[in-house]
Amino acid sequence: MKIGFIGLGNMGGPMAANLARAGHQVAGFDLVAPCPQGVARADSATDAATGADVVITMLPNGAILRDVAASVIPAMSAGAVLCDCSTVDVDSARAVATQALAAGLDALDAPVSGGVGGASAGTLTFMVGGSEAAFATVLPLFDIMGQKAVHCGASGAGQAAKICNNMILGATMAVTCEAFALADKLGLDRARMFDVVSTSSGYSWSMNAYCPAPGVGPQSPADNDYQPGFAAELMLKDLRLSQQAAESVDAPTPMGARATELYAGFVEVEGGKGRDFSALLPHFATHGRE
Repeated sequence: MKIGFIGLGNMGGPMAANLARAGHQVAGFDLVAPCPQGVARADSATDAATGADVVITMLPNGAILRDVAASVIPAMSAGAVLCDCSTVDVDSARAVATQALAAGLDALDAPVSGGVGGASAGTLTFMVGGSEAAFATVLPLFDIMGQKAVHCGASGAGQAAKICNNMILGATMAVTCEAFALADKLGLDRARMFDVVSTSSGYSWSMNAYCPAPGVGPQSPADNDYQPGFAAELMLKDLRLSQQAAESVDAPTPMGARATELYAGFVEVEGGKGRDFSALLPHFATHGRE
């Protein structure tokens, strides 16, 4: 396929490179980041989108997505697919899809899970909203960039799935860090804590696959001084999106709201920006009950 790829940062760059390595013709554009090997640099987002079968975007937020979509949609060929892999608010995803459909295009919202490591290794999971036809068109590309793609429903459903997933992740990581800090103060060895919880009813991805305690369980950012696999400020962004979505449909999310407050304090007050989201553990370990 001929692919336009807009947004070549830590996630988009490796994704575009994997598509090019698989033999697709990829034109990329980013205001700052360099083009990865095999990707032709376009002069603008519009240039990258012109004549493409699929245009993929990986952008910081919904406002930027709306701006980029407004510029590239008029340049795209009829029948092409605009596939946004950013994590943005559901309203922006649906607004962009409506604009694309009105222009004779198709659109997908396809946020990802798996982080920078998954983007590089081609093992991402895609949560996809949009038509069955558009999903079928882009599925071969998802198979290159990731290990799984789930069609979640109509436009906006991919973002809804991502937001709900990460609200669970934020809350479970927070309570996992709390539990380790409590175990410390109760005199319980962290390795024994892991051995019990990882095979008992308290097990979770946060405990079993991404343990926040260094030297315990599989390798994780905790073993690299909490250098981010998934930065705390990105978790805060996703948690805030979850609360925005909850407010829009009047859904009670008290645990999600508390997790949002914890990460807001950690990132914006307590120096957590630039650290992994599991670095709540050393924070809790050095603080008393508040």
